[in-house]
Amino acid sequence: MPGAVAGRKWDACYHYLMGVLARDALENGVCHFWEIRVTGLMRLVGALSFALLPLSPAAAGETFTTYGDVGRYALPAGAAILSLAQDDTDGLKQLLASGAITLGATYALKHAVDDTRPNGGRRSFPSGHTAWAFTGAAFIHYRYGWEWGLPAELAATAVAVSRVDGDFHRWRDVIASAAIAHASAYFLVDHMDENVTLMPMIGGRKPAFGIVGSLRF
Repeated sequence: MPGAVAGRKWDACYHYLMGVLARDALENGVCHFWEIRVTGLMRLVGALSFALLPLSPAAAGETFTTYGDVGRYALPAGAAILSLAQDDTDGLKQLLASGAITLGATYALKHAVDDTRPNGGRRSFPSGHTAWAFTGAAFIHYRYGWEWGLPAELAATAVAVSRVDGDFHRWRDVIASAAIAHASAYFLVDHMDENVTLMPMIGGRKPAFGIVGSLRF
């Protein structure tokens, strides 16, 4: 079964990457975040290539869906681990507050609107997976800056795309969730000496992606 094989390959790649990042963090400490981040991203690209290239389009699609299922929890969990690694208790509290607002608003809207999904399911608007992913990404971005935030935002954007690609959501569903998460983080998360803010842009009738930013003086 290609789908089952794809899932097992993704799980193996994901656990390998998490183990590598944990080992690097222990060996190098928090003073070498940049090197750890670049190394981790390179290994992630290699792991994804290994998982996706040999697969049929259908199996690759299932693997992308699995990425979205894993990524929605990995990003907020990674944000919490990052706060703990830096002994940032205030940041952890802000993550919890921002996440509570984001997820509360998302699931309240889901039940209030009860929109039909592209695949025929219920409660399409807004996207829960995307809300979880951008809860972590927006927090990392606003709290720790664009060097950490840009990879997190791109990873969260990939979660959003996986939901549209799998016919679980429409573009408006994932855009709304990303906007809610960013609005919550904007008001509840304090910057740590960061003047540059970058955010992903997702939209258009056809898939369109980009980055918008701001610079404070």
